[in-house]
Amino acid sequence: MFKLTSLNLNGIRSATTKGLEKWLATHAPDCICVQEVKCQASDVEGRFEQLAGLKGHFHFAQKKGYSGTGIFTRHEPSDVVIGFGSREFDDEGRFTELRFDTPQRKLSILSVYFPSGSSGPERQDAKYRFLADFYPHLQSLKNGREFILCGDVNIAHQEKDLKNWRSNQKNSGFLPEERAWMTTLLDAGGMVDVYRRLQPDTTDACYTWWSNRGQAYANNVGWRLDYHLATPALAALARTESIYKTEKFSDHAPISIDYDFQL
Repeated sequence: MFKLTSLNLNGIRSATTKGLEKWLATHAPDCICVQEVKCQASDVEGRFEQLAGLKGHFHFAQKKGYSGTGIFTRHEPSDVVIGFGSREFDDEGRFTELRFDTPQRKLSILSVYFPSGSSGPERQDAKYRFLADFYPHLQSLKNGREFILCGDVNIAHQEKDLKNWRSNQKNSGFLPEERAWMTTLLDAGGMVDVYRRLQPDTTDACYTWWSNRGQAYANNVGWRLDYHLATPALAALARTESIYKTEKFSDHAPISIDYDFQL
């Protein structure tokens, strides 16, 4: 099996002080896609080039302490792609792609951090611009290769994907336009929400993010914001899924899926 994990770190320095590396050594994924690394190349050197024997590849934001994505892998990629060709969002470090190409197949693993619009209308507008830019990129990628996108999508697609859906219908992350984008990606766009393929009806157990306010985590008042989105052929190879909640490395939980293939 190929074990693939995704986790928004909310800062790699913070997450590693909370036991992330020890867990990775036990959990032993083939790849872990990370978002919100919140560091620069100088912070990684001599410290985070590897975690639990996995080699890291990163896309850093220009702004210090902000955003950033990466993929730690035990397999050497044939190519590393940083950014998806958007000047605005590539400056924010939102896209890392590792390619594992052979004569028989072209396969990519993507780590993507979608913008949040929760801080106000300006960032919500930026989120809509990202969605508009990113959709055609995924469609172009899909025409040439198989891939699995792991990341913090910052969208709860359906009512069963968050606890308090009624009171959040006008809040970023559950707005009609965002949810419609996800529906289009999965229907007309031909992508597969892998977790929902394996667990079509799960509600409370599916959450991957909890607000730091109040007792959201203790009371499991959460959202499903972290996804594996795959091309159909790879999604069909998904066998088991897990969301790890025993330890808390950030305000997100790691989501892992075992796929029946090897690189």
